[in-house]
Amino acid sequence: MTRWMKEWTIDRFGAQNLRLSERTVPEAGPGEVLVRTTAVSLNFRDKLVLENGMGMPIAFPFVPGSDMAGVVEAVGSGVTRFRTGDRVISVFDPTWLDGQKPGTARYPTSFALGGLNPGVASQYVAFPEGWFLHAPASLDDGEASTLPCAGVTAWFALVEKGHLRAGDRVVVQGTGGVSLFGLQIAKAHGAEVIVTSGSQDKLDRARALGADHGINRLMDDWAERVLEITGDHGADHILELASGTNLGKSLQAVAMQGRISVIGVLEGGELSTPAPFVLLKSPVIQGIGVGHRRALEDLVGAIDRTRIKPVIDARYPFEQFREALAHLDRGPFGKVVVEF
Repeated sequence: MTRWMKEWTIDRFGAQNLRLSERTVPEAGPGEVLVRTTAVSLNFRDKLVLENGMGMPIAFPFVPGSDMAGVVEAVGSGVTRFRTGDRVISVFDPTWLDGQKPGTARYPTSFALGGLNPGVASQYVAFPEGWFLHAPASLDDGEASTLPCAGVTAWFALVEKGHLRAGDRVVVQGTGGVSLFGLQIAKAHGAEVIVTSGSQDKLDRARALGADHGINRLMDDWAERVLEITGDHGADHILELASGTNLGKSLQAVAMQGRISVIGVLEGGELSTPAPFVLLKSPVIQGIGVGHRRALEDLVGAIDRTRIKPVIDARYPFEQFREALAHLDRGPFGKVVVEF
């Protein structure tokens, strides 16, 4: 008997064009697993892809979303990593397993889900087994769905590339998904964490999560406050979520030979900074394009050992996918999740 499922699709750019469509449940081919989706975590990237494709040659009809959790319902021939009933999460860019990122200097693209590869806002997906990992045993499905992009981005910046150590001073900009993962991961490693935000309420909530200091960027010069708090040492690590001219403030606040991880582009895609800070402080300015599958595996293990609980601001039912996307524009404290 033919089984049918629902999924969210667009046939042209624009979130207003999202519609709930039906198609047959796919089958698991050789080397593939069929997964029943239980939760999808949303990222700001999902909105950008829906709006204009982010420069990628998107094929229509297009299914958005890159981060999911689910349960394996069937396995194709040759599958060795999973069996029926396993809880799994998706890998953001399944072509990047470890080491150097795929792509060339001329075409430095990403083959992430919900982009050049299929999205996950579907009740079922059938993907190659290498596109999934076992979900953390300590998290529910909604929490687990937040790891593939936001969680691994913070982990990749601070641990994989940043080699975070106890006692390091870490500045986290904002209180979105990546930022709060950065706060939690840094505290789990014994770091001193400074959070910046334009909302005093969110700063208070970040302090409750373990942040050592909170700076209201609308009331204070946040870079100057970082220098005051650290006794002019500066920040060893800064998660740069705004970019644009804000990078200049990060360079003011960063320690000598510290590290700035450029993650977000909330203030635009052009970076602007005074050259003297770059030359005199010799910082590492590292672009972070999420992370590879092995880093996600490391994060899953760390989550189960440290019992970090991802912060979810709201959970929406599958039928309210549009409303969940709109929630991103309101600046969530942590993540927004759609549950099936």
